[in-house]
Amino acid sequence: MRKKIRIKDIAKKAGVSTGTVDRVLHNRGNVSAKARVKVEKVMKELEYEPNIIASTLAYNRVTTIAVLLPDPAIDAYWSYPLKGVEKAAKAYAHYGVEIKPCFFDLGDATHFLSIAAEIVDQSPDAILFPPLFQRESEQLLREIKGKDIVVSFINTDLEGQRVLSYVGQDSYQSGVLAGRLLNIASTKVRKALVLHLDKEITNAKHLQDKERGMEDYFTQKFAQNAVEIIRMHFGDFNDESQMRAFFTNLKVEHPDLSGLFVTNSRAYKLINAVADRELDGLPIVGFDLLPENLSYLKEQKISFLINQNPAEQGYKGVTNIVDKLIFKKEVARIQHLPLDIVVTENASYYIDREYQFVV
Repeated sequence: MRKKIRIKDIAKKAGVSTGTVDRVLHNRGNVSAKARVKVEKVMKELEYEPNIIASTLAYNRVTTIAVLLPDPAIDAYWSYPLKGVEKAAKAYAHYGVEIKPCFFDLGDATHFLSIAAEIVDQSPDAILFPPLFQRESEQLLREIKGKDIVVSFINTDLEGQRVLSYVGQDSYQSGVLAGRLLNIASTKVRKALVLHLDKEITNAKHLQDKERGMEDYFTQKFAQNAVEIIRMHFGDFNDESQMRAFFTNLKVEHPDLSGLFVTNSRAYKLINAVADRELDGLPIVGFDLLPENLSYLKEQKISFLINQNPAEQGYKGVTNIVDKLIFKKEVARIQHLPLDIVVTENASYYIDREYQFVV
C-alpha cells in the first residue's frame, strides 16, 4: 500500500515550514519564488496528490473564471463555445470553480474593451476569451500585466503573448486546407475568392492567417500566378439585399470565378441571399457545423465544411485554467485541435463528437 504523504513530509524535505507548504498548496501568496519552486519540486518527487475537494471546502476557496465571448444572440456560432464552458462549469463546480460569462458585441471593438474593463475591475482569478480584435486584445493584456490574473485564449491565437494557453485550430493551416479542398472540388481552379463576411479584417488576425494559408497553398502547388486569388470582405452580411447586390456585381466583374472560400461560419448567409443560378457549380468551402451550413452541405451547395470544434474549445479552455490554478499542473501553451473535413457522409459523426463537450 502506498504511503500517505503529509504536509510535514514535504516541508521537511524542502527545508521550509509547514505553513509555507500550506500557502503553496492553497495559492495564498506570501511565499518567495525560491520557496515555491522548492516545494513544488518536492511535491512532484513525492507524487503528492492533495485532496482538492476537502481543501476547497476547508478554506472556502472560490476560483473565479471570467469568460468573455461574443454575444450568441448576435452570432449563433458563439453558443457552441459557451455550451462547452457551461459543461466545464458543471464539471468543476465542486472544486469551488465559479464561471462568469460576459458578452460583447462582435461588431464593436469599443464594447469589447468596455466589458473587459468591467471584468478586470472585479479581479477574477482568470480570464478566458477569443482575441478577435487584435489591437484591443493586446491593450487588455497590457492592462492585466502585473495583476494576478491568468489569461487563456480560444478560437484565435496571438503569437508571442505570454498567456497560459491557446485552444483552437491553426488558422494558417486551415487556410491551406481550404485551398486543397477547393482544388479537389473544382476540375480546374483558375480564380478563387477568399471572402471574409466580417465588419473588418485588418484587426482580425485569424482571418488574415486563413487568407494567407490559402494563397500560399496555390502559390506552392502551382506555378507562380497560375491561380488568381481575389480577396474581399463584406460587412453587411445580415442584409440579404445588400449581399445579393454585392455578389451579383462580383460575378459580373469575375465571371470566371472557379472557387469560393468563406473564412468563418457565415457561408449560409451568402447562400441564403444569392440565387441558385449565381452559385450553380461553384465550389464553396466554409467553416462550422451550424444547422444552416449543414443543410446546405446536404444540398451540395457547400462542398466542404471545416469544423473548428467550438464546444471543445470552450470546455478545454476552462479545463486548462482549472489544471493550472487548482491542480497545479503544467499546461501546454499551444493546443491545436484537429482540422476536421466534414462532408454529408460523415457530418453526423462530428455532430455527435461535439455533443461530448455540451452539457
